[in-house]
Amino acid sequence: KQRSRSVSGVERPEFIRQCAEHLTSLLLPGQEVAREEGERKEGLIEFYDSFKDMFEFFCKNTTIHGTIRLVCSDSNRMKTAFWTLLLLASFGMLYWQFALMFSQYWAYPVVLTMSMHSEPKMFPAITICNLDPYRFELVSEHLVQLDHMAEESIAFLYGINTSASLFHVNEKNIHIKDLTSIGNLSRSSFKLSQNFSLLRMSDHNNRSGKKHSSVGFRLCNATGGNCFYKTYSSGMDAILEWYRFHYMNIMSQLPVIINISDHEEQIEDMVYSCQYDGEPCRPSDYVHFHHPVFGSCYTFNSKGTDSFWTATKPGIPYGLSLILRAEQKDHIPLLSTVAGVKVMIHNHNQTPFLEHEGFDIRPGIATTIGIQQDEVNRLGGNYGKCTTNGDDVNVKLLYNNSYTLQACLHSCFQHIMVRKCGCGYYYYPLPPGAEYCDYNKQPAWGHCFYQLYNRLRNHHLNCFDQCPKPCRNQRVKPRPECQQYLPPGECHVGIPPLLTAPFLHCRKDIAKVTIFYQQLNYQSVNESPLLSENLLLSSMGSQWSLWFGSSVLSVVEMFELLVDTLVLSLLFCYQRFRSKKTLKVAHTPTIPSVSLTLENYRVVQEEAGRGDDSAHTPPSGRVALPGTAALRVTELGVTGGGPGHSFASRAPLSFTWD
Repeated sequence: KQRSRSVSGVERPEFIRQCAEHLTSLLLPGQEVAREEGERKEGLIEFYDSFKDMFEFFCKNTTIHGTIRLVCSDSNRMKTAFWTLLLLASFGMLYWQFALMFSQYWAYPVVLTMSMHSEPKMFPAITICNLDPYRFELVSEHLVQLDHMAEESIAFLYGINTSASLFHVNEKNIHIKDLTSIGNLSRSSFKLSQNFSLLRMSDHNNRSGKKHSSVGFRLCNATGGNCFYKTYSSGMDAILEWYRFHYMNIMSQLPVIINISDHEEQIEDMVYSCQYDGEPCRPSDYVHFHHPVFGSCYTFNSKGTDSFWTATKPGIPYGLSLILRAEQKDHIPLLSTVAGVKVMIHNHNQTPFLEHEGFDIRPGIATTIGIQQDEVNRLGGNYGKCTTNGDDVNVKLLYNNSYTLQACLHSCFQHIMVRKCGCGYYYYPLPPGAEYCDYNKQPAWGHCFYQLYNRLRNHHLNCFDQCPKPCRNQRVKPRPECQQYLPPGECHVGIPPLLTAPFLHCRKDIAKVTIFYQQLNYQSVNESPLLSENLLLSSMGSQWSLWFGSSVLSVVEMFELLVDTLVLSLLFCYQRFRSKKTLKVAHTPTIPSVSLTLENYRVVQEEAGRGDDSAHTPPSGRVALPGTAALRVTELGVTGGGPGHSFASRAPLSFTWD
């Protein structure tokens, strides 16, 4: 009773405390040892416990300016908010500048760099034509008939008789040998069409109320349902175009390949004198060809490989001096309105397009032309569309020389002409298997041709998209220095004795031209990227340092922060998913309370006294409390048993007193 009284009265809390301390002494040492071992054995990869720890570590250790203010001023929310807004504004300004830089970079702008060079260089190629196209014997009858039609048209339009003044049919016709099997084409089925007569049309101007007349001819498609008038405000322009249209149909009767080298006039018949750098020209220095409009043509220094044509000094005495025959008795006058000589200065291995870049030398005039050469180097790829040698161009060139923009445009137009109209334009080379246009075979080719040509002239054909400019281009710019009449003694200089004549006749039938380098300095214009990759990175680094005062390593730190955020998010998601899965498999049992009543303590004590009085040691892991049930401590928790009671749990124990 005394023991029960003391336990129930005073010593009950002390007993509970002793039990708790005894149990804690058994549990805590293992946990503390495990914690100490964990602290001693640090893993290879340590990670943060929360996003807050990660953010604080970044702000305290990064090299970016201003981030530490977000942590050190936690006690002052105003400062924290201020620095947060300031950093966000800095980030916004930084990436706004980055956006401007990248938009400028992806526009691929270029900057032009001009430089001057002075060195000996090769004299350019010079092409001259006598504006006297051949009257081939095979088509001479049709050409005469065309001249009569032109006389009648001019008389009908203007009432002028030109049979004796304008038209002069030279009896000198070119006879081509080895073509006897073809026969005389004048006797063939070809006939000049009367459906393209010149007409005068009146146009009423609503603004001024005046009537304006124009001259032209009518062109229709194959069905005749779609027609238009090819008109000109100038009657002379209309007559020239009308004459050329018929002329192309006549000349299309000739074979495509004609070798006239053995039947032509020699170079001495056109070039009376040729000197370069004070030395006479050699017979091997020129190449001959025939142009259907500009007549017999010669190109000097066409290849640009002979050291004889190397220019070492500027000035008139060191240039090319030519005395040329320039008679005004044209065989076909309506093909050209000028008399004299056609001259073009161009690069080597380049087809001369005299209708675009040539200039005229008048008879009886001494012309001095200074030239200056420039070089242009363009960037290809994303910075511009250009080609190095034309191999990457989709248009198949019809010329045997090097790539030029004009050669590509002419070839592209000819391919489209053959595909759309069924025949080729006479002034351009033919693709394999094609033939030149003839209105006896293709009555509507004129309608098709002029519509395509207008689209090409207005840049509506895709030829300009398919034909890029050369990436490297040398331009020769001629500058006429002076023109003066030939002096009286000039007629006999360099002219063979058989061609000597009185001065007045000589001066109006010859022309002198001198071409020279004004200076050997040439200007080089080079394209370079305005914003290259190196300059872009440098500008980005400057902006980064301006707004954050950091380096490229700071960018790596920010990248590391992003990676850590991603990994930590994945770990948290994985733990959450794993915990949900564990709860579904097994539920944690309810932890019962330990009830130690005075009655239970007495009964257990009496039963223990009636049992074996020999002392024994409880098994390992058991704790024997006087007059109570035995307690057993396991690795997973604490288990206890008594009369009708048992429990097992990892959770902390709770003691109640009934």
